[in-house]
Amino acid sequence: MLKDNLNLILDEISNGNNLGEKITLLGATKFVQVEKINEAISLGLSVIGENKAQEFRDKFPFYAPCEKHFIGTLQENKLKYLVGKADSIDSVTSIKLLDAISKKATELGVRQKIMIEINAGDEISKTGASFEDAKALYKSIIGRKEIELIGIMGMLPITQNEKELADCTVKLRDFYELVKAELDGVKYLSVGMSGDYKIAIRNGSNMIRIGSNIFGQRNYGEK
Repeated sequence: MLKDNLNLILDEISNGNNLGEKITLLGATKFVQVEKINEAISLGLSVIGENKAQEFRDKFPFYAPCEKHFIGTLQENKLKYLVGKADSIDSVTSIKLLDAISKKATELGVRQKIMIEINAGDEISKTGASFEDAKALYKSIIGRKEIELIGIMGMLPITQNEKELADCTVKLRDFYELVKAELDGVKYLSVGMSGDYKIAIRNGSNMIRIGSNIFGQRNYGEK
C-alpha cells in the first residue's frame, strides 16, 4: 500500500506545476514510525517533515539518508533539537523566533536554512505570519550570514471553496516571487497538503506536504 500510495502521488506531480517547475514531495511524518519512514525513503521519498521537535529529536539518529525539514509549531525552548540538525526549519513565524534561531546557529557555528510560514487565510486556528508580518520578517533576514531563507510555507484555509484556495495560493506565489527577487537561495513555495495539493500545484506551488495520502491515517488520539 505504501509503495502504491507513493507512486500514485509521484506520478501525479511528475509533469510539474502550472509553471512547468519541478514539484518536490515532502512526506509529513508526524506519528509515523521510523521503519515506515525509511521504507518510504527506500521507495523514492527524498524529503520528510516532522511536526514535533521532540519527535524529531527521538527519530533523528535513525532516519535513512534524506532531506529533513521541521514543519510544526516552533517553541524557543525546543530549538536546541532542531538548529544544526534539521536541513530546514520551515515554520518561522516571527522576528523573535528568527532571532532565537540566529543565536543558536551562531553558537553552533552553522548556517541554518529556514522558511517563513504564512497563514494565507488569516485563520485564528492556524499558525503563521500575516503577509505584512512576513514582509518584515524576510527583510530582517537580509544580512544574516547564519541564516539562509530557502522558501515560503503557506497554510491554506480549511474550506471546500476551490476558488478561495486557488486565490490564496496565487497570493502566496506572488509573495514568493517578491522574496525570490531580493534573496538568493529562495526556491520552495510549500503549499498544499493531502486535501488540497492538486489545487495548489495548479496555482504555483512547487512543494507539497503529504501525510495521510502516503502513510495512511494515523491515530492522533493515542499520542
